[in-house]
Amino acid sequence: MKSITGSSILLFIRDLIRQFFINQGILNASALTYTTLFAVVPLVTVSYSMLAAIPTFQGAGDIIQQWVFENFVPATGQVVHEYLSDFTTQARRLTAVGVVFLVITSIMMMKNIEAALNRIWRVSEPRKGVSSFLLYWAVLSLGPFLVGLGLLVTSYITALPAFSTASEVVGQGRMLALVPVVFSAVAFMLLYAAVPNCQVPLKNAFIGGVAAALSFEAAKRGFAFFVTQFPSYELIYGAFAAVPMFLAWVFVCWVIILMGAELSRALTIYQITQRNRSEPHLYTVLGVLNRLWYAQQQGRALSDTELLQQTPGLDQGRWDGYVQLLLEADVIRRTDSGSYLLARDLNRFSLEQLRALMPWPIPDAVDNPEARPWELQLSERLAELSRTRTELLEIDLATLFSVQDTKS
Repeated sequence: MKSITGSSILLFIRDLIRQFFINQGILNASALTYTTLFAVVPLVTVSYSMLAAIPTFQGAGDIIQQWVFENFVPATGQVVHEYLSDFTTQARRLTAVGVVFLVITSIMMMKNIEAALNRIWRVSEPRKGVSSFLLYWAVLSLGPFLVGLGLLVTSYITALPAFSTASEVVGQGRMLALVPVVFSAVAFMLLYAAVPNCQVPLKNAFIGGVAAALSFEAAKRGFAFFVTQFPSYELIYGAFAAVPMFLAWVFVCWVIILMGAELSRALTIYQITQRNRSEPHLYTVLGVLNRLWYAQQQGRALSDTELLQQTPGLDQGRWDGYVQLLLEADVIRRTDSGSYLLARDLNRFSLEQLRALMPWPIPDAVDNPEARPWELQLSERLAELSRTRTELLEIDLATLFSVQDTKS
């Protein structure tokens, strides 16, 4: 097993941050914040309705909302909770048409979340039809149920006779303080694993969820410190100050959520070993197609991880560019599980056609003593092409211009 050095960790973090900005993480977080502003009331209302439909959780909706805002929204949670409670109370009096509208708004919110995570995972096609409906219905129905169940468990632990002495009460407080962190980690893990329209390893989704939950707790404390110690914003906004601060907090939350998704993907496809970046693009792309061609003979597809491990010269940065190029040209196709397979018959797809798709110039032949047979043949053809090109261009400029002058 290769050791992970400090420089490898720094390189990993650098690439993680670079990918976040390449994927327009700030822009996506801003868009999701704007969407949340319109969807938070429908989501709360629909979740409340789901809980009200379960006899065991009758009246639990208000308790859950209060608990969420006390534990997950720093400083301004109580004020925002009062605003949302008023909005939600009005929303519960809507007619059937109004309820349908609220459900549609909630689904649109989740579709935006799915689109943002799909962009991170380089998935161009979202879920459609029944699978999309089932995913969103599971979030709307199971989410409130699990939160309510968690609160029941917490209440049960609190009521245990074992927590009777002062020392046990202290231990109880510490344990219950971890409940929001655990809930956040589980929620983020399920979000990263289930929402993207591709196969996400559960272990990496869990690591991303834990990192997001810990970052969330740190951000919550930092944000609460800022709100309480630097209240100058109240001089500008007055009684309305809670609303912009709430939006700022929602933005911070989305940045953390999207960064956790980036971490899950990076853990899935990142290679600790240093890749040979001097490998020409043509050789590397052909290496990818070669691996997919062999996999096709065996009747299977290849995942990102397998391609990165088996293709010399391929790293995360290059693969991110290649996969979009090959998908748009319909050379490869992504399966429902997130793996890749060939979409063209290579008997009818020439090297010249591939070259025409690529934005990079034709490389020179590579002299590699460990080259595979197809690489040797490619090098021979590139060397011959280079010789022919040199012969055709071996003309002095005076002769070239004199030919033009004669014609003129």
